[in-house]
Amino acid sequence: MSGHHGVMSGEAPRPSGGFRPDPEEYDSPRAQRAREKGLPGPYITGGEAPDEEHALAEERRLGRWLVLMVAVIVAAGFVLGLIAALLGIAVAQ
Repeated sequence: MSGHHGVMSGEAPRPSGGFRPDPEEYDSPRAQRAREKGLPGPYITGGEAPDEEHALAEERRLGRWLVLMVAVIVAAGFVLGLIAALLGIAVAQ
């Protein structure tokens, strides 16, 4: 293949380091699930969270902020519409 970046081969790049497979990690639950799914390696995105309780607490906190921000935006629209109506400003015709 040839493109604006020069000549490229159709083969996937291979790591140049002398990495060896870890025999202990071969039987890990993550590697077993990857093999069952037919994946080339044991990396499964979104695996096990190291501190799940902390992550869930953070999600709850950010979820409350999200609901609050949406409520403020909607309420601001009503307030601005009410002010415009009281002052007689034509917003839409």
